[in-house]
Amino acid sequence: MGKGRRRDKSTGAATKRRSLLRRLLSLILKLGALALLGSVLLVLFLRWVNPPITGVMLQRKIEAAVAGQPTALERRWCSLEEIGSVLPRAVLAAEDQRFFDHHGFDFTEIGKAIEEAQQGGGLRGASTISQQVAKNVFLTTHRSWLRKAPELWFTVLIEATWSKQRILEVYLNVAEWGPGLFGGCAAAQRYFAVAPTALDRRKAAQLAVVLPAPRRRRPDRLEGYSAERVGWIVGQMNNIRLPFAD
Repeated sequence: MGKGRRRDKSTGAATKRRSLLRRLLSLILKLGALALLGSVLLVLFLRWVNPPITGVMLQRKIEAAVAGQPTALERRWCSLEEIGSVLPRAVLAAEDQRFFDHHGFDFTEIGKAIEEAQQGGGLRGASTISQQVAKNVFLTTHRSWLRKAPELWFTVLIEATWSKQRILEVYLNVAEWGPGLFGGCAAAQRYFAVAPTALDRRKAAQLAVVLPAPRRRRPDRLEGYSAERVGWIVGQMNNIRLPFAD
């Protein structure tokens, strides 16, 4: 009788554990489904509504607060009409020349980056503007393989639901151009004291060249490789066509 009761208790405990695991798995699946649905709805919402704050902006605010520094951000949203065509051309020339041809991922640049790494060079980034929008708006600048999955997911959602014009407009308004400085309008005003529509090609290229490292470079104080690359960007701007402006 004693052994039978022990077996019954053991079987009952195992059944309870299985039941608990099933409930836990069910909860995880439901939360995952809600997260996916929420991300879809959020991306759809931002197709028409300008983001009041982004993941990177929030990150910078937290970093400043921890360091005991001012947390105010310098930014002003501008439509593409207010930005003009010169700065978008410079940014596309510097960052993503096949922007209007790919669907979120530039496999040509990815292939080049892998080939360069195999030949002994460092593994450079090959992110498109769509991927950078996904990172800037929904995530942070922290790099990890764990972050890469949501970045890819948001990139797919953005490309599937936003127009290329909207993606470019959002990027030009959320890109970081210096400590606490976001967007092309604010950057043009701070560094050159003009509206973005008043930028000439060289000044626009100076702004574009700092985008990979906006916290280490200043458009008005470029030197070395960055200064040399400005001329290259100016030349490449001739290859950029804006469907909504040309």
